[in-house]
Amino acid sequence: MNNNKIINALLSALGALIFISLLAFLENLFDGSIWLIPPFGASMVLVMAVHESPLAKPTNILLGHILSALSGVIILYVIGDHFLALGLSVGFAIFVMIITNTIHPPAGANPIIVILTGQGILFVLFPVAIGALMLVIFAYLYNKLLKRDYP
Repeated sequence: MNNNKIINALLSALGALIFISLLAFLENLFDGSIWLIPPFGASMVLVMAVHESPLAKPTNILLGHILSALSGVIILYVIGDHFLALGLSVGFAIFVMIITNTIHPPAGANPIIVILTGQGILFVLFPVAIGALMLVIFAYLYNKLLKRDYP
């Protein structure tokens, strides 16, 4: 394995460590508020490890997360906390991401979080939209600092 690959892997891991730790710190600082959701970890893999992928584009991250979470809220509102709501909300999120050309695979977990935890529309704004925006800004700055092409 060449040294450039190892250095790139370490720098990518460091970026994820910094951002996810920041969200965890903010969650601890503002006790009772959710800043960190699991899909953000998967999004970090894309923006740090395959930052040139169309799936890591800022539009895909922002709208993918927002539209997927919103899909979960809509399905929860329409049919309630039913076992079919889980599958239907993820399917609806995929449909919406395809139609809007904003596919971001980690966002597919957002509707599951919404249904399992009974989240409402405020969840779409915070932590999803705010967190996704923070993630995009961090990815942009960090990748530019490393002289990587992003977005």
